Amino acid sequence: MIKSVCGYCGVGCGLEYEPHKLIGDVAYPTNEGKLCSKGISELVSIQTPTRLLRPHMRKSIEQPFGVSTWEEAIATIANTIKATPKEKIGFYLSGQMLTEDYYIANKLAKGFLGTNSIDTNSRTCMASAVVAYKKSLGADFVPVRMEDIFKSNLLILAGANTAEAHVVFHNQIKKAKKEGLKVVVIDPRFTDTAKIADLYLPIKAGSDIDFFNLLSKRIIDEKLYDEDFVHTKLENFESFVNKFKRIPTTKMLKRTGLSMPIFEAFWQLYKNSPNIITAWTMGLNQSSQGVDKNLALINTHLLTGKIFKEGNGPLSLTGQPNAMGGREVGGLSTMLAVHLGFDEASIAKVSQFWKTDNINPQVGLTATQMLHANLDVLIICHTDPIYHLPNRHKNEASLRKIALVVEINAYENSESAAFAHIRLPAAPWGEKEGTQTNLDRTITKQERLTRTSIDCKSDWQIFQLLAQALGYKEQFNFDTPQAIFDEYKAMTRLNGYMDIYKTSYEELVKKPFVWGEEIRDFLTPNQKGVLHFVQNHLLSEKPNLEYPFVLLTGRTRDQWHSGTKTNLPTTLLKYKALNFCEIHPHDAKELGINEGDSIEVISRRGKVQTKALITPTIREKTLFIPISNREINYLTNDILDKESLQPDYNHSAVKVNKL
Repeated sequence: MIKSVCGYCGVGCGLEYEPHKLIGDVAYPTNEGKLCSKGISELVSIQTPTRLLRPHMRKSIEQPFGVSTWEEAIATIANTIKATPKEKIGFYLSGQMLTEDYYIANKLAKGFLGTNSIDTNSRTCMASAVVAYKKSLGADFVPVRMEDIFKSNLLILAGANTAEAHVVFHNQIKKAKKEGLKVVVIDPRFTDTAKIADLYLPIKAGSDIDFFNLLSKRIIDEKLYDEDFVHTKLENFESFVNKFKRIPTTKMLKRTGLSMPIFEAFWQLYKNSPNIITAWTMGLNQSSQGVDKNLALINTHLLTGKIFKEGNGPLSLTGQPNAMGGREVGGLSTMLAVHLGFDEASIAKVSQFWKTDNINPQVGLTATQMLHANLDVLIICHTDPIYHLPNRHKNEASLRKIALVVEINAYENSESAAFAHIRLPAAPWGEKEGTQTNLDRTITKQERLTRTSIDCKSDWQIFQLLAQALGYKEQFNFDTPQAIFDEYKAMTRLNGYMDIYKTSYEELVKKPFVWGEEIRDFLTPNQKGVLHFVQNHLLSEKPNLEYPFVLLTGRTRDQWHSGTKTNLPTTLLKYKALNFCEIHPHDAKELGINEGDSIEVISRRGKVQTKALITPTIREKTLFIPISNREINYLTNDILDKESLQPDYNHSAVKVNKL
């Protein structure tokens, strides 16, 4: 029996593998033997006929692909990169990669090619949380563990549907409820998560800042703040309080769509709860004011001092299995490596460690900028920008202009494949080994369970082949993922608070390691947290008479994004339709739409066909289409948060026509 970890979501459940069978690891703390329907069927994604098994090349996207050799494909990429200015080269990575894969790609791009335009799909997932944590706490540090819910009195879930996006963690929430935990769910939809709530707040989309500002004002007005904490451990408290004297509370409450009685019910529950965790995900992050929404939420924990204590704190719920590992390595274009930035001192440290003088001090292009930056080379690894970036028509036009698009993938049915010139077959989960970091800083060892298929390679091997073809054989001469991890963990010593160097591959085989457990204070230079006064500037696209609905997007329980790994001929994970649109009964009646009718949803950018799912669980004038609809981003808006550059997926103005 081989122990490993699931590769679907940020929860990271422990698994045990027997030939042709997966079961949950009862000894693993996160899931205690429980698995969701995706996790238990993980082996299906290895055996599917949609696997990409050999390198393919073509000269233009109008031509068909032909089978190639690794030598020919790598030489073509390397020769093109050698002839390309560094500012014209981009790497687009994914939370499906393991930490060792991330490390090699990041070292190659930033350390030796001199391009910082290497970003990950965390840009569309957690970038707003990253920026907010850094601004308020001093670093991209999640100060709460999932297990803290068993030491908490109140869990507030804001814009997070754990029942469908973090299933096993949701089961733990239900277990904690039996031990006394109260749960508040804040969401424009009465989701499956809301079904377990002690209090459900049907907030209007886009009003999260107003809600958390109302909460902060109430904390201030009733002097519920921790007086000693705010005066000794926080910056900006006096000015923060003064600004809250002038905020229009009645107007803000109206914008939330909540009644005063329901807010009062929430307040009574809040102020009588000694220990509070607030958890959130895409409902807050994916917004034109995603960073401000995060800051408004974190402010409530700073005011009350409910942070760096068991059962308390702001808990961001990462979506991808190794999105946090990518952030730790430095996979975002806005950081250099091991949480270090592009300041002179950090560049000096990293340059010495990597033995290079090629590091560029300029921040690179983000994933949301790359396609439109006139690149000549774009390498895409385990992600699908044509499918998942907003305003798809614009993205398709931009990707067509890039001279060389390389797709590294385990599957051949991505939406971006149609725009690639070279496709390289990567080993998926189960055919590779390495480490990943779950959403609460838990580093786990992912094991290879079966042989690597035919002509596939692990991602680190692919990037190493490219590095060696570019002339960096001495700097990229790793034999195993363990050798890469050893170099990476040594590198974490460059950062004072990243104690990943304390673990090893040998120890990770036996049990997971949680880094940062000794951190009990802010990571700012003066070890003080920072309050940031923010306001809702209503920057998102506004509904009008022509486009009267607000479109929300999100995951469903049984599908993984576009269904590359789950919507397969050999899987039974089809409990929910891939393509539907939730609409309120009043709106459906007004439009003459019946249950199951074919409808067309139209935005200023495009349109999609779907089927009506009439339900009172969604607010009026609000629609929901799951991201398992591969065409969803023909509708969505490419407005970005000005700081995190994360897209505003959840506030697109649309209209509906019955077909």
